[in-house]
Amino acid sequence: MKTFKEKYHQLLNYTFLLVISAFLLTSCQPTEPQYSAYLFAYFTGNGPGEEQVHYAISKDGFSYFALNDNEPVIDSKTISTSGGVRDPHVLRGEDGWFYMVLTDLYVPEMGWKNTAMVMLKSRDLINWEHTVIDIPKTYPETFGDVFRVWAPQTAYDKEQQKYMLYWSMLQPEGRDIIYYAYANADFTGLESEPQQLLFKEGACIDGDIVFHDGKYHLFFKNEDKDAKGIMLAISDKINEGYEVQEGYVDQTDDAVEGSGTFQLIGTDQYILMYDLYTAGKYQFCVSDDLKNFKVIDEDISMNFHPRHGSVIPITQEEMDALVGKWSRLTSFIHGSNNSEVKSNNVEIEESSIILSVMPGTDVSQIDPTFQVFSDVEISPAGPQDFSNGPVSYTFTFGEMSKTVEVSVQAAGNPVLNGFYADPEIIYSQREQKYYLYPTSDGFYSWSGKYFEVFESEDLKNWSNKGVIVDLTKDVDWANRNAWAPCAIEKKVGDDYKYYYYFTAAQKIGVAVSDNPTGPFKDSGKALIDFKPEGINRGQEIDPDVFFDPESGKHYLYWGNGYMAVAELNEDMVSIKKETLKVITPDDTYREGTEVFYRDGQYYFMWSEDDTRSPNYRVRYAIAKSPLGPLNIPENNMVIEKDPAKGIYGTGHNSVIYSQEQDQWYIVYHRFNKPNGIKMGRRAGFNREVCIDPLDFDEKGAILQAQPTVEGIM
Repeated sequence: MKTFKEKYHQLLNYTFLLVISAFLLTSCQPTEPQYSAYLFAYFTGNGPGEEQVHYAISKDGFSYFALNDNEPVIDSKTISTSGGVRDPHVLRGEDGWFYMVLTDLYVPEMGWKNTAMVMLKSRDLINWEHTVIDIPKTYPETFGDVFRVWAPQTAYDKEQQKYMLYWSMLQPEGRDIIYYAYANADFTGLESEPQQLLFKEGACIDGDIVFHDGKYHLFFKNEDKDAKGIMLAISDKINEGYEVQEGYVDQTDDAVEGSGTFQLIGTDQYILMYDLYTAGKYQFCVSDDLKNFKVIDEDISMNFHPRHGSVIPITQEEMDALVGKWSRLTSFIHGSNNSEVKSNNVEIEESSIILSVMPGTDVSQIDPTFQVFSDVEISPAGPQDFSNGPVSYTFTFGEMSKTVEVSVQAAGNPVLNGFYADPEIIYSQREQKYYLYPTSDGFYSWSGKYFEVFESEDLKNWSNKGVIVDLTKDVDWANRNAWAPCAIEKKVGDDYKYYYYFTAAQKIGVAVSDNPTGPFKDSGKALIDFKPEGINRGQEIDPDVFFDPESGKHYLYWGNGYMAVAELNEDMVSIKKETLKVITPDDTYREGTEVFYRDGQYYFMWSEDDTRSPNYRVRYAIAKSPLGPLNIPENNMVIEKDPAKGIYGTGHNSVIYSQEQDQWYIVYHRFNKPNGIKMGRRAGFNREVCIDPLDFDEKGAILQAQPTVEGIM
């Protein structure tokens, strides 16, 4: 069965032939530009340096490649009052100009309050003139108390023959309302005081107007407290009479904002896209009528992570100019589609590309199957022999040509394909296999809602056994922030039970199963939803469960900013509150407790710093009891970053002993390699799981572990 993308390209070819035929039959020159590509303008996040304008291009509206190595194309500090800009909306004018409008806001310093927007115009999408409009200063009598001016966009009013700006504003004791005003003749200000555009009960933001079938379609985000999503209002006029339609047009249960629409070149079909801001991704839908939408995420690819932006069609000449200004040829190489290659770990430099594969892979016959921009030609083609070293590849795009050395390296790390973090590992005596229980990562601001489990016989090759707890389906007391689980196998009579402790909504729960791969049944309530006495900081997260072989007791540890411990009852789903203690080792303790027993000593590990920091790392202490007191060695570093290897953010670990190998191993997460260190704080939720040996000296002190690319070979 053909995908939507394949059907679209077939339709596009037919349409192209019809257009050429029509052109040959008439002497009239086309009034519309001949579009052949798309420009996507976006920003990347809420952190320092992320609220700036970025560009990406696409030839087909499905595969997008960032220009300028995903660095900003306009310096926010030169065009805004705040130093940050968001929500870029670009419009091709009727007069040969391009118009862009932006939210003037720098979240790290201002939070979500702002008063201004930025108006820009350009002849070439490269050089821009700008003006800042501060609403309270411009209209002090009516809007002098406005403290939110969000997501402006521009539309052309054919009747008035003017450009109309529309955006949302908020005043004290009010709600977010979408207003409009016309731009002056030179697009440097507003002609008159803003007027309300959409009349609706409840708050609304992020308007986006599309003219279709003789009517104006206004997509917007409904901001009502208990019912949020993208809705549609329709009118015969651009500036009044919008009637809100029933239901939502977004096709997801995740939180959404920033919808944008654009028409696919040469067709009657539209793309509706929106920002799944808690999931850290965009969703694309296709529609023939702007009322019914089908998700086509499987057809979409990007080598960047956008936030609220807009897409417009551009000509070949315009694309060539943008590429000439802001691109290197290697920017058009996204990665590899070969299943043997670790797609998240392809290292692309100006003169070299490194492909990571699992140890043991036959490198004498590998086809990199590079994922590239649609017009890039690659030579040589097909499988190549990398066993004797790098192979030279030439990439050609128009008049640009680049030869790079492509090499293949064996890489045991990361051990899991995809983004995962906070790994917990156990060895099942019943199954004689290892099981990994990580946080599902890659979601913006740690907003994942489910947990998976992985199985292995050798610690090297892992198979995904599926979702074992989904907060939205399996847990009644929390539905967000699925973090940092731990698990344990317990002999119960002649069989085994499996207890799974997890973080959800900054509380700790427990689920039980008869098998290490589930299904797990939640206990029905939070196990830890309180702070220990005397603690007024931190979060109730990051559980660690431990069996004491000397006493036969089970203990649960947890905390963020503090380390707490309590003995578990025999049922394993409740604690003996009278045993609760706070045993925080020192001021390096942040989170991620891991406790294990070796040769008569109890080892306590924890993570220092912030998981978004390259310096996230692991320290340890030793005790004679699972309740402490803790003795902190002078040199107590367990593992930390290795910049020479491009490895950063090594933390939140567990440990495992392999009887077969007579070897201890540390299981930890790190920033994605190689891109994490370039992501800023977003690296803290784009992490991957690694395993390396953990060794001890003759006195039982931990020898600092070395994070590696090779892992367990």
